[in-house]
Amino acid sequence: MRADLLTDLQAAREAGFDYVEIWAAKLRNFLKEGSAAELKDRFAEAGLKPLSINSIEHVTFRQPQEYDAIKRECEELSSIAATVDCPCIVVVPGRLPNGGATRQNVIAESIKVLTELCDIAAAHNVALAFEFLGQTDCSVPTLDLCAEIVREVNRKDLGIVIDSFHFYAGNSTVEMIEALDPEMISIFHINDAEDLPREQLEDRHRLLPGLGILPLDDMLKSFRKIGYDKVASVEIFRPEYWERDPFTLAREAREATERVLAKG
Repeated sequence: MRADLLTDLQAAREAGFDYVEIWAAKLRNFLKEGSAAELKDRFAEAGLKPLSINSIEHVTFRQPQEYDAIKRECEELSSIAATVDCPCIVVVPGRLPNGGATRQNVIAESIKVLTELCDIAAAHNVALAFEFLGQTDCSVPTLDLCAEIVREVNRKDLGIVIDSFHFYAGNSTVEMIEALDPEMISIFHINDAEDLPREQLEDRHRLLPGLGILPLDDMLKSFRKIGYDKVASVEIFRPEYWERDPFTLAREAREATERVLAKG
């Protein structure tokens, strides 16, 4: 998190990765002095492809002015994504409103917002990827609810992000993976976590794949069972790792992930 976007590209190239997810805050820092066209060139020079812009946060259950800002952000990032040949933008559901919401309220709000944001992105030939968060205050905490929403929206330019940390923390199951059409899955975020009660897990408890207690082998078996064979993208928000050399960490992340993928 403390490296800039160009360092991310250099570290990913040297570690042998194929793709980089563009962290939105780093993108904005880059664009203070550079252009989207220049960023496209930097990806090409590094022999890498952008996988997503990650992310637009808390898109649902927002006040009108906040939602207007979300739509402007979607327009801005979609234009940039088109310029750098980035296929999709990750979007994250909002927190439950005060007083809560029924499942049907959550589904209806999510369908409305995602349809509108997909229309904005589609004008730039960019897709969206909806990522459920396994936190008690998130309006979409499980894979089955996320999948139901995406099916209801029913667009080829909307997929699902499955993050192993959120999958576990929110009590999603491998049966939920096995109920999916693999074409619905846009990105698999792979990571691990410390051995803590699920309700206590926070992003700072994430670990490199294979170093924790997440059911990665079972998840990978279910992905293979349904025929999913796209990208596994390492995503780890652990402050302890931010202090380390990004080139060393990128190499260790690739090695750790490949060991897990070889087993699963």
